[in-house]
Amino acid sequence: MQTPTWLITGCSSGLGKALAKAVLERGWNAVVTARNPESVRDLVAPYPETGLALALDVTDPARVTQVARTARDRFGQVDVLVNNAGHGYRAAVEEGKEAEVAELFATNFFGPVALIKAVLPGMRARRAGAVVNVSSIAGRLAAPGSGYYSATKFALESMSDALRKEAAPLGIKVIVVEPGAFRTDFASRSLQQAGQAIADYAGTAGLRRKENDTTHGHQQGDPARGAEAIITAVTAGEPPFRLLLGTDAITIVREELEGQLTELGDWADLSATTDFPG
Repeated sequence: MQTPTWLITGCSSGLGKALAKAVLERGWNAVVTARNPESVRDLVAPYPETGLALALDVTDPARVTQVARTARDRFGQVDVLVNNAGHGYRAAVEEGKEAEVAELFATNFFGPVALIKAVLPGMRARRAGAVVNVSSIAGRLAAPGSGYYSATKFALESMSDALRKEAAPLGIKVIVVEPGAFRTDFASRSLQQAGQAIADYAGTAGLRRKENDTTHGHQQGDPARGAEAIITAVTAGEPPFRLLLGTDAITIVREELEGQLTELGDWADLSATTDFPG
């Protein structure tokens, strides 16, 4: 059986770094990517035969194509793509800047799409493979100040839902990972926000600005355990489409779904009045 090859984005820290480490420790091949490849050299150094560190800015389509080609040249194929690279953005909807929001979508949505398109031809030819898109509980509900970030994750999840239905008959798995709060440096390294705050939103979106966030360093989620959960799901015979990570994620998403079902029932009679009579 051929050693599987994983292509993982966003490996300089957090969940991506933990996942790359877990894959390499199993003796599998890993293409470990980050904007700055020096930040992941230490990950691959002990694994010269199975590890490959590459620079990748997912917003650069030419570089995406090159990385996918290099992965195939080195290891023959990409068996598992993990779209983990991304960043957060805090702003009330009115505060969001067009250029910043466009860059957010380029990173969190269009970057993963480009990578998916780069690896799918090989997966289709083999009738095998897995695409793992790292989303967030923000892909299920939007908190004040996270409307634009949630929009990127909602887009990623809906695209993934269609992709899984298109790709399943071709033997390709698609999994969306929805982490809760994990103890990473996301808040310090990967969380951006609008520069100018509007005072009227101080009690809603303003409470979640970076300078007011007190959760950093106290999150429940363990990146190493999250990585193990992802590997378990990918290697399962029948993996889930959505994989929640963390007890906080379970609680928050369950409450959101229950609220949606309640609202559906409360307004079902009115909704039904829009059909043609008879």
